[in-house]
Amino acid sequence: MFDPSMPPMESPVIFGEVLFDSFPEGSDVLGGAPFNVAWNLRMLGGDPLFVGAVGVDALGDRVRAAMMAAGLDTRGLQVVADAPTGRVQVTFEAGEPRYDILPDQAYDRVDPAALETAVAGAVPLLYHGSLALRAEPSRSACDWLARHTRRRFVDVNLRAPWYEPGAVVEGIRGADYVKLNQDELRELAPGADDAARVAGLLQNAGIREAVILTAGAEGAAIHTAAGGRFEQPAPTVENLQDPVGAGDAFASVVILGVLNGWDWPVTLERALGFAARVCTLQGATTTDGDFYTAARRSWGI
Repeated sequence: MFDPSMPPMESPVIFGEVLFDSFPEGSDVLGGAPFNVAWNLRMLGGDPLFVGAVGVDALGDRVRAAMMAAGLDTRGLQVVADAPTGRVQVTFEAGEPRYDILPDQAYDRVDPAALETAVAGAVPLLYHGSLALRAEPSRSACDWLARHTRRRFVDVNLRAPWYEPGAVVEGIRGADYVKLNQDELRELAPGADDAARVAGLLQNAGIREAVILTAGAEGAAIHTAAGGRFEQPAPTVENLQDPVGAGDAFASVVILGVLNGWDWPVTLERALGFAARVCTLQGATTTDGDFYTAARRSWGI
């Protein structure tokens, strides 16, 4: 599945929710943005440590089995007895999906006291979103990881009613990299236009390296704290299935770029290309190793 000629990379820690999208007909589809990122990194040849939690239930067993099948390290997967494995209830209104993110899920119960055993030494890069910070003790667990990492990548994912804009801005304060979309930027940062909003966010939140701004089919831009700006349109997607997981795919490749020292234009091109590839899937990820090998081959690695 993996090319042994690929140079070794540092092992990031991916923290947050693993959950299932539960559909009206009874199907449960494995996902959660951090879990999707960890899956992509592993299938692209990396060795991430996913830190999250599942319940003592059949869905938790499915998470563990999927991780083992993909070769994902399970040391950071906690099991909690008093909360279920995460679920998002999906319903449809006039043909459009509606997502009900359920409260008090296992991913809200990550125990910070157990992290010292699972996470050895300094973390080269920590990735987390904003949803997993909605409750204790997971918020404290993420804080513990942040204190033991060299670089922090925050993927903003505003999900009503589980956020307050001021708290989200505090959650990204001092991060090295912050990824968010245009709607999220406009909710979190005032300004006359997106460029002014990004500049304000970089300064007011003390972001150390870059804001990564995504715009769906229009592409993405990287604004660096040093004043650089790199922008590219998204490639055309042939055989579009759905855009589910495209943002997670994009984030995964940006992390690869950071860990492997790619320059920003190369990182942006590869991240947009991989996100477009994921749009040809039904869902955010696949167990087909050839899908990921083809992406790496296109990068010459």
